[in-house]
This record gives sequence, C-alpha cells and structure tokens, in this order.
Amino acid sequence: MFNAGQRGFFLQSASTPTIARTETTGRSLILMRYGDEGLQAGIKALRDTAGLNTVRVQELHDGISMAALAPSEAMMLDSIGVAVVNGDPDQVGRLSIQATRSDSILAVEPERVVYAAMLPEFVGTSGRPALAGAPAAGMNPDYLRGYRDGFDHAASLGFAGGGDPSSAGRAAAVAAFNEALNTWGLQATRVIESSWNGSGIKVAVLDTGFEFTHPDFAGRAIVPQSFVQGELPQDTLGHGTHCVGTSMGPFRPGTLPRYGISYNADIYVGKVLNRLGRGGDGDILAGINWAVRNKCRVISMSLGAPVAPGQKPSTVFENMARRALASGTLIVAAAGNDSRRDLAPPVIAPVSHPANCPSIMAVAAVDSSFRIAPFSNSGIEPNGGQVDIAGPGVDVYSSWLMPQQYNVISGTSMATPHVAGIAALHAQANPGISAVDLWTRLVKTARPLGLSAADVGSGLVQAPVM
Repeated sequence: MFNAGQRGFFLQSASTPTIARTETTGRSLILMRYGDEGLQAGIKALRDTAGLNTVRVQELHDGISMAALAPSEAMMLDSIGVAVVNGDPDQVGRLSIQATRSDSILAVEPERVVYAAMLPEFVGTSGRPALAGAPAAGMNPDYLRGYRDGFDHAASLGFAGGGDPSSAGRAAAVAAFNEALNTWGLQATRVIESSWNGSGIKVAVLDTGFEFTHPDFAGRAIVPQSFVQGELPQDTLGHGTHCVGTSMGPFRPGTLPRYGISYNADIYVGKVLNRLGRGGDGDILAGINWAVRNKCRVISMSLGAPVAPGQKPSTVFENMARRALASGTLIVAAAGNDSRRDLAPPVIAPVSHPANCPSIMAVAAVDSSFRIAPFSNSGIEPNGGQVDIAGPGVDVYSSWLMPQQYNVISGTSMATPHVAGIAALHAQANPGISAVDLWTRLVKTARPLGLSAADVGSGLVQAPVM
C-alpha cells in the first residue's frame, strides 16, 4: 500500500513489493488561471499572499533554468500558465491555502525530479555504453532497480545490443526484419512506405540535448535551447541524440540503415535533462513553454518519474497539457520502464509521471516480435494513467554521440520518438489538423497487436500511407 508520508512507493505484485523512490527538488509548481487576466491575478497573489518576487520568462529569455531561482522568487511561464516557486514552507503553505479560497491560484504541487526513460545499463559516466549491471552515475539506485531485472530478461532473449549494432544478440532480436536498409522500427510502423517527410512541421525533443557535430545532420536547421543551469544544449549522454535521430533523422544517413522518420521536419532541441539524464519538473515545463511559444506541433519527452499505484496524475501537468492541446501542440511522453515482467509473478508498474496525465499521450514499448517489452509500464490505474499507444522500443538503432555515431538501446524512451516522428507525418498529411484530432488519428490508425489495451493502448503506431 502507498503511504503518502513516505517518499517511495510499491509496485504492483503478488510478491514482496519493490520500493522505488520519488524525489523532489524543494521548489513548487503553481497552476494559474489561464489567460492574461488570470496570470496577472496569479502574480498578484504570489506577491501579496507569499511575498514572492515574480519574473516572467518573456522578460528574460526562454532558456532560464529553475535552479537559478533565488529564494522567494517565482518564474512565470506565460504560454502555459504555470509558475515555478522557490519558496520556504511557510510561503508555500500560504499559497496552498490561497488555492482553496480563490481562483487566482488553482493548484500547488511539489516539483519532482525526472529521469531519462532508458535502460540505465547502457549509459556510464562518460555517456558511452556501460556494462550491463552498472547504473548511470548520479542516478537514484532505488529508481533504477526496477529496470534491472527487465533488462536482464531482455538480454537473455537477445535484446541487449548496447553499443554494438552488429552483435549476435541484436541479430537474433530482429530476425524477422532485414535491417540492411531500414531499421525494424521504421518497417514495423510503415514509415518506409509513407510519402510524407514532416516538411513544415515543428517537432521539439525535450531531453539531454543533441550531438550537433553529427555528420548525418550537417546542413539541417536546428533550433536549440538549454534549460539546464551551466550546461549548453550539446548532448553529453547520448539519450537526446538518439531520440532526435529516431524522430527526425535523415532519409539517407552516412551509414545504413535509415533510422529517422520525419527527415524534413523542423528540429527543436530543448535540453531539460542534465549530463546524468536528470532534471526537474520546472525545467520540463519551461521547455514545454518554449515549444508552445514557438508553435511546435509535437513535443517528444522520453523522460519521467515513477508514481505509486493509486497516485493521481499531476493537476499542474494535466491542465498544462490541456492548454497545450488547445493551442495546437500534442505532447507525447514515455510510459516508463519500471516493470519487471520477467518475474514470477510479474511486477507491473503504473504509467510514470508525466505520461500518466490523460492529456499527454503515453507510449509503451514493444519488441520486434510485437511483444510488450519486459520493462514497459502499464495502464493499471482505473482512474487515469492509461497507455495510449505503443512504439518500437527494444533494440532500437539511431544516432549517438561522436565519434561512436550510432548506438542500439532500449526503453520506452525509444518508443516515444517513433510516435512523435509519425505524428509529424500525420500533421503534414492533414494540413490544419488540430492537436486533439491529431491524437485521434494516431490512435485510430494504430495497428492492433492482440495484446492488452492496458499494456499497448490502441496498438502499434503507424505512419500515413497513401
């Protein structure tokens, strides 16, 4: 059972439960009433109720990091109507009381720590693949523990080709697909049959940044921004580069197979996770605010934090996502990798934050045999937190840091940019389509897999084919 007084939770299992940690930063998220009048009322409430000095992001620059907030300072993200507050407990308590008494402040929540949603065994301190069993330095061991057994099971089935695209394990995993020209994910989702290329569609990948010296992206226009204090948008982990590669990599890479989907889309790179793949809700929200301000049609977020069974989705993120949808932006996020389906009985974790919000499209991972990935989380919650769709997420080949250039890794992180890139194809194929209708089109055209909807939603995402 979940004890709200503890900073941890138990995953669903008939056996002894596994404990995973939920970390917070000490800052708070404040949901304001939407619109100019509501934001002005919210800023007044922050000042009058809690004595907070509020800075609006448009008065500074889009790349502000929440770690730079001074004590008793708040940052207003105008495009989504959310403020991030660095206040003491008394100030936050007064704001919480205000939220029950007026409509100027609608919700107050602690800011959580989020992580890149990839199997951690693939990443070491240098950002290069590490040996299986070695967690990424600086990441929470409790949070990663739920990944490890799923990874071991995947490795036993031949899915662990980390860092070696020609490994025997990888060859066994994709035996049903010939990857000489195109990755199995592009084949399974019919991307290679599509005549669309994402031209004119802006896609934002909020992650660890990007490898700007990668030769496959030479000449591509990329709009970068960092929301991590003291770090440039350059990727030093590899995770963000891999996700950008899957969603928007080239039609003709320097080395086959082709791995990119929307190869003519406009690339927006928002660095919201640091060199260890770690970040805070506030920086994620700042990245979303930036993408919405820039009219990105799709936001891809391969990140998350574990949630407890029965824990409700974030009110702040849910309302923010509704506002983004209304403004024309679809947010796609990883369902999370906390499950351990290889155990007897299996341990199934609920969809992670923020993908568990109903207005954020939650993406599960399947392998090349169209089985649910052993680590992929499930929509086990009766009141929200469902999986909406699935993407290729096991043994996925894409771009990586130089000089390695390419890598094969697994996670719901890898499934998410498949969905985001294909969403851009659908947006191009249907000019003027709303974000809500784009969501509907993605789930209606998905390929049924004969698996539980709790695990894969409507099925495997499919590209538009004329």
